[in-house]
Amino acid sequence: AQMAGAKKATPRFRRNYELATGIMRFSAARMYHKRGVALCKKTKIAKKAVAPTEKFVTKKVGGSKNGGERKVLATKGPVFLKEDHVLDKPAKVARNVKVQSLRKTITPGTVLIILAGRHKGKRVVFLKQLEKSGLLLVTGPHKLNNVPLRRIAQSFVIATSTKIDVSGVKIPDTLTDAYFKRTHAKVEKKGETANIFASGHQEYKVSEQRKTDQKLVDKAVLSAIKKHPEHKFLRGYFSTRFGIKKNQRPHAMIF
Repeated sequence: AQMAGAKKATPRFRRNYELATGIMRFSAARMYHKRGVALCKKTKIAKKAVAPTEKFVTKKVGGSKNGGERKVLATKGPVFLKEDHVLDKPAKVARNVKVQSLRKTITPGTVLIILAGRHKGKRVVFLKQLEKSGLLLVTGPHKLNNVPLRRIAQSFVIATSTKIDVSGVKIPDTLTDAYFKRTHAKVEKKGETANIFASGHQEYKVSEQRKTDQKLVDKAVLSAIKKHPEHKFLRGYFSTRFGIKKNQRPHAMIF
């Protein structure tokens, strides 16, 4: 039912319509005039003649043995620079390396779960973020789970809600990205007793400086764990690996 006072829609009809099945009211020629197509006469517009441009220009040349004239390019391209003529290049601006921002859940003292590498599944303590690379500096401690001081990207760890107060832990200033970079010269073995497959490789040996720094940091971290109200539980927590059991869903777990 239409509302009172509402305007009635005006029916719209096509210009041509069927009188019977297959028989149209107006023929194609009639519709040609009804649409006004006949009035739109196409007028021929003469195209402007474009004068051809010559690539070469003839120039007179002096001298009895030079032929009198010579063809020269009308538009010369760029001249190639010679070795002795080099433009002054702008000095390269040193690019500032953008340090990746830490996740809100990762703060100094946060217990992290390592997801990749030889120590995957182990729980470690986060100490600080390295300046240049933006990697995380973590430690086991080594006494509890054999994880030494090492670097790791934050995309390979899970931050847990467990935290330890590491404000009293003094981290040596030498623990930088250069400290963890391995640099050793390749030594080729000579003689008949030399192993072909082992040549060119050198076994990694832990330096005395690294052992000293490990003991220094671990001692402070272990004392911080001891001050935690659940220190007995934490020792077993660090010593065991993380694993998912049957019917456990990682996306539904709270770490």
